Amino acid sequence: MAKEKPKNMEEFAGLVGISRPTLSKYFYDPDSVRPKTRDKIEAALEHYDYRPNIFAMNQNRKLTKNVGIVVPYLADPFFAEIARNIEQQCIDAGHRPSLFSSYGDPALEVDILDTLRSLKPAGVLLAPLGRNSNRAAVEKFCAEVPSVLFDSNVDDVGLAFVGSDNAQFAALIVDYLCRTGSPPCFFEMRNPANPNANKRRAGYVAAMERLGHAPQIVQVDGEGWAFEEIGRREGIKAIEEKRFATDTVLCSNDRLAIGFLTACYEKGLRVGRASHCAIRVAGQDDHPFSRFTCPPLTTIAQDYAAISARAVETLFRMIDEGGSGMPRDVTLFEGKLVMRDSA
Repeated sequence: MAKEKPKNMEEFAGLVGISRPTLSKYFYDPDSVRPKTRDKIEAALEHYDYRPNIFAMNQNRKLTKNVGIVVPYLADPFFAEIARNIEQQCIDAGHRPSLFSSYGDPALEVDILDTLRSLKPAGVLLAPLGRNSNRAAVEKFCAEVPSVLFDSNVDDVGLAFVGSDNAQFAALIVDYLCRTGSPPCFFEMRNPANPNANKRRAGYVAAMERLGHAPQIVQVDGEGWAFEEIGRREGIKAIEEKRFATDTVLCSNDRLAIGFLTACYEKGLRVGRASHCAIRVAGQDDHPFSRFTCPPLTTIAQDYAAISARAVETLFRMIDEGGSGMPRDVTLFEGKLVMRDSA
């Protein structure tokens, strides 16, 4: 006789002869039921080839094992790498991560937050768009759902932020460039998509003034996340207009620097630190592609592992403590200088 495959948890409970609450307890934590009961359930799962609808089960719980991860642009290998780190740590801790990308769209970011509410997550790790985020929507979400912001800080929103010390990034790379050649010009978008750019510009200005040099900021047109194309297109214009006061260019981020390297190539400028080179170029982030540019890009490395580990650790602590009485916690990790052939 063919096996009767159960359509839902109630039917499965009746076939196995185990109460529905006991089954729910097992699926939430197999070690929470007696070994004999666990063996019986697992044998029945195999016999009936049954797999429960975990999503539906979660909706009936006050606290689920779902964890949301939201990044602004998953197509960017930087965010893909840090999301991968966070996702794996959530899995290792027994949670079920769901990954979302807002692709630079403020309306989509709000829609994602609404979707996450329906999942009843235990918590959310959110890298907001920053300047373009709907601040009220992000603030409301963080007040309702345990949330840790990372990468882009929205001041005074949420109970915790984990990211990089962007002012330190700029100070470190400016000091190196000034010690090894001419003081750098700072190349950036006039309306940066990510608020970290503003902190890096401020860090650059402070470092240049501390070292006795006049800051040279070259701002170019361009919005959104197409950094490479903006760096190439606007870099060509800036070179043709002779807007760089020195032969050293510090870009606001590595993706912009990758585009600027292409601009230098198209204009016939040899990039590097050797005596026969016309210009030095540096970036900030240690983007996964920066070591593969031509020449390889000198930059400041973000500590992906430390940022993701602290963000996850902070979220789990927030979930355990319920967030009650917790002061806002801001953790910034310093970057490390990575010297390559571009500067």
